[in-house]
Amino acid sequence: MNIKNAKVLITGGNSGIGKATARLLKEKGAQVIISGRNETTLQETAKALNIEYIKTDVTEESQVQNMVQEAKNKMNGLNVLINNAGYGYISKLIDTEADKFMDQFKTNILGATLCAKESAKHFVAQEYGNIINIGSTSSLKGSPTASPYVATKFALRGMTESWRNELRPHNIRVMQVNPSEVMTSFSDNRIDNNSKTKQYTEAEQQTKLRGEEIAHTISSLLEMDDRGFITEATVFATNPKV
Repeated sequence: MNIKNAKVLITGGNSGIGKATARLLKEKGAQVIISGRNETTLQETAKALNIEYIKTDVTEESQVQNMVQEAKNKMNGLNVLINNAGYGYISKLIDTEADKFMDQFKTNILGATLCAKESAKHFVAQEYGNIINIGSTSSLKGSPTASPYVATKFALRGMTESWRNELRPHNIRVMQVNPSEVMTSFSDNRIDNNSKTKQYTEAEQQTKLRGEEIAHTISSLLEMDDRGFITEATVFATNPKV
């Protein structure tokens, strides 16, 4: 697609990958609206990027319905959803807490589903659209102590494949981006039963992925001619110094 024709809604757009993606797409000429639960950071990001925001809890269906409709009204259309809202709950199996486990599923899986559902209604009606789900390399392999988070990302990858097969006849491209560790988002929002907040060394800060690398990937996926699409892209740091 021509990015200048893109009308983009980004969930979790107030920090990390979402913020970097909003900045890049806006710079390339797209219309962009961000959403999130933290109104303070939403306001700060929206002001810095000169874009609009919609405060939304993606686990509440009525709020998601309002968000999608409001975004469509503000941009006079909608043709891209970037499903980025989510966080990581990390725990050993024997320490897993049921409420934290389910809260993460509500945001990472139910939230993504509700946002895709409401956006897809518009995309099907107009016979065109793009959905990009932000997954993780944790959707490709399991990791010790990370089973709650891994479970959500495996589930998201399966839903992505299902939605892709369902929506392709309506000229809707459903894609997934799998970042490895990104400093600015996952680590800031991680709930970890096993350790204190991780502090990155200077070497790691210089070599690990940033939101900008994922924003570049998202933009590249969208910019392919609409006759084709890349179903999934995985992004690793070249030499992360860990």
